[in-house]
Order: sequence, then structure tokens, then C-alpha cells
Amino acid sequence: MPRGIVRHVGLLTAGLCVLSACGPSVLAPAGGTGIHKIKHVIVIMQENRTFDSYFGRYPGADGLPNANGVFTVCSPDPLTSQCVYPYHDTHDVNGGGPHGQADALADIDAGKMDGFVAQAERGRKGCSVTNNPACGGDKTDVMGYHTRDEIPNYWSYADNFVLQDRMFEPNASWSLPEHLFMVSEWSAKCSGSNPSTCVNALQSPGNPPDFRHSGQARPPAPDYAWTDLTYLLHKSKVSWRYYVEGGTEPDCADDTMACPPTKQGSKTPGIWNPLPYFDTVKQDGELNNVTDVSNYFDAAKNGHLPAVTWIAPSGPHSEHPPAKVSEGQAWVTGLVNAAMQGPDWNSTAIFLAWDDWGGFYDHVVPPVVDQNGYGLRVPALVISPYAKKNYIDHQTLSFDAYVKFIEDVFLGGQRLDPLTDGRPDPRPTVRENVPILGSLASDFDFSQAPRAPVVLTPAAGEFS
Repeated sequence: MPRGIVRHVGLLTAGLCVLSACGPSVLAPAGGTGIHKIKHVIVIMQENRTFDSYFGRYPGADGLPNANGVFTVCSPDPLTSQCVYPYHDTHDVNGGGPHGQADALADIDAGKMDGFVAQAERGRKGCSVTNNPACGGDKTDVMGYHTRDEIPNYWSYADNFVLQDRMFEPNASWSLPEHLFMVSEWSAKCSGSNPSTCVNALQSPGNPPDFRHSGQARPPAPDYAWTDLTYLLHKSKVSWRYYVEGGTEPDCADDTMACPPTKQGSKTPGIWNPLPYFDTVKQDGELNNVTDVSNYFDAAKNGHLPAVTWIAPSGPHSEHPPAKVSEGQAWVTGLVNAAMQGPDWNSTAIFLAWDDWGGFYDHVVPPVVDQNGYGLRVPALVISPYAKKNYIDHQTLSFDAYVKFIEDVFLGGQRLDPLTDGRPDPRPTVRENVPILGSLASDFDFSQAPRAPVVLTPAAGEFS
């Protein structure tokens, strides 16, 4: 078990209140009905995997296509003139491939879904630092997949709760845009603090939050002036926290440069911690709502979870290559166990996903809903005492569904809509209202009694 998990799970607080205020953390009435039985939503965002790479062999899911056990899909290798078929990868450390906007387009290849090996090899050329999203890893392993043997806890969550096999990253790009969509439904670049100055920016929103061109002057910090979900939550007095694990983040802020991992913490805005650069967060006086993950473990233990929780890992626990899969699984298990073993479990919904595809293979062509996406398919799970058991959700989803669910539970269905949210910006689409987007409510059975926790051993152990 990672040391941070042991320390935080075992931390005794003697009943002291933490950053979420004492008393009820949600305005929804006690004993609500339907989705209002959920009073705590937790979004855990891991890194850089596809559905096929983690659940491509899960029974009943839309996984790797095969006929009589023989795979019927492959990705051409321009170096060998062979087509590389999926294979069982038992390695704990994977390389992945480049995962910027151009790489997504090349991997998808106008719906052929055959550019993965070529892009992984292209990304390795002249690239010695794997933390750059324009780079590949030290090996071409994008056609590899894991099974229950390597990720038993993730498969156990699928066995006991809900696995979603059509969850797409909201845009075809890398970590920073995905995290911006996660909290705001848009990735933009703004020329001032007025939301009307923002323009669509899928690949390079704002100035890079961490500028690492050696020897060059640091530019002004980005100004994320458009409207994010915390603005609506604050207006309705709905509590929220964005928990950040201290450590490092791997991807460069600009995919044109190579960089080493940089420091990450709740007070260091970055690609996985974008909220401190949002004007709304600063204007609402809620910068302290972005806080260290130790406070999550305290809140879960003492029954003080906020209504809305986001959790971001640091590099070693993120599963972002070259981080170990086993370390990420142990970290997530510790987070889930903390919620399950706390007094708020019976009113909690946990949504677990991976922010982008990381260059790994997936066979499903992403739907097009607007100029920004969707991007490629990623693994996603729903864990809750009201979640259906061993249910595979085949609805088309993206991270927009998380925002929609939060709005439906806590905000009476209000949307991040420039026409109605009181803070108009020129976003191209109200993502929650896209007709193709499914409803997360379908993953729950609110007529059932709350189900008991499924507490798993975090330290599943390293593998080869």
C-alpha cells in the first residue's frame, strides 16, 4: 500500500471538523428520493488509459473484437510492414504513446482506428523525455491490454458495481483540456477577465500553467475567465472540494517541449489542478476549497464529505506512463475504501475514469458532437450503494455526464448555459444538453436498500 494512503486512512482527528464545515454538507433534504438519495458525488480522475487497454477482455463489454478467440483488429506498423494485433501485456510499467490533439486525429484516422502503432513510433523519434504528451514511451506497447490478473480491483469494481463501456474523453486532446472540461465543460483561451473574450482552444488553453522553457521569461499566468461548475455550486450554497495529492505531475504544459516532472500541490496550479486559475473561484473566495488530499481522508472518516468532490493524483499514483499500474490501482482503492468505510457511504456516488487515452489502442470510433469532441474511449466505473450490480452501461457518455448528474442532484437541473447561468461566455455547445449524451441515473437502482461496501485490499502487489 502506498505510504500516503496508509498515513491518511489511519489518521485520527478526534472528531475535529476539517475544511468542509461541521454539520450537513449538502442542502438536499435528508431521506431524499430517487437521485436525491445521493448527497455526495466523488469524481476520481486517473490518467492515460483506454477502455480496450483495461477492459477489452471483460465479459459482456464492447471490448476487443475477435472471432473464436482470434482478434480481428490490428494497427499497422510502418517499420515492419506488419499489422500489430492486441496482446496481453503483463508489465506493470507501460510506455503508451503521444496524446495531443494531432495524435488523436492520427490514431482515429478518419474512423479506421489504425494509427496507434505508427504514432507511438513517431512519438519516440528525437524524444528522450516521456513526460511530454508529444512523446511516446521507451517501448511501443500501445496494442497491449491488461486483464483481471494485473488489475483485479478494477475488475472487482466492475463485478460488483457498474462498468461503462462507452465513456469518451470530452475532447480529442490531452490532460489539461480534459480537466478543464471536467470542471467547466470547455477549454478556452481568454484575452481578459471578461468571459466574452474567451475563444475555443482545444490544444493550448491560455498561457501554459507551468512554463518550462529553460532560460525564457515566465509569461503571465493563464486567466480562465469562462464559467465553471463551482460558480453555480457557490451560488446555490452547495459545498465542493478539489483534492490534490502533493507530488509531481508528468505532462508538460505545452506539448511542443520536453520537460521533467514538476511539483504539484493544492497551492500549485497545473494541468491536473486548473481551478485556481478560474476567475470565478478567486472572486467567490473559494481558493481554499482546492486542498490537500489528506483532508479528503479526514472528511470521509468523520462524515464531512462535501456535496461535490474531485480528486487528482500525483504522478506516481496516476497510472500515467511511466507510473506503475499497481501503484495507481492501490491509490484508487484507498480512496474508495475511505468513502466506503465512512458514515457518508450510504449517500455517496463515486465516478472513476481516466482522463485521456494516453496513446493506447481502442477500437471504438468516437462520436462527433461539436468542434471539440468527443475524444477517445476511456475506462469508467460507477461505485455506489445504489449502483446496479455487475451492470454494463452501453450508453454514450463523456465527462459531461458527471456535470449533468451533479447539476440534476444539487442544482435542480440548471446548466452551464450562457443563456441562463448569469455569466455568459461564447462556448460553442451546452454539453449537458447534447442529445446523444446518456444519463448516469440509469446506472442506479434507487429502489434498493443501500448495498454494503466492498472493501478491497489496496496493495494488490506489483507485477512483472
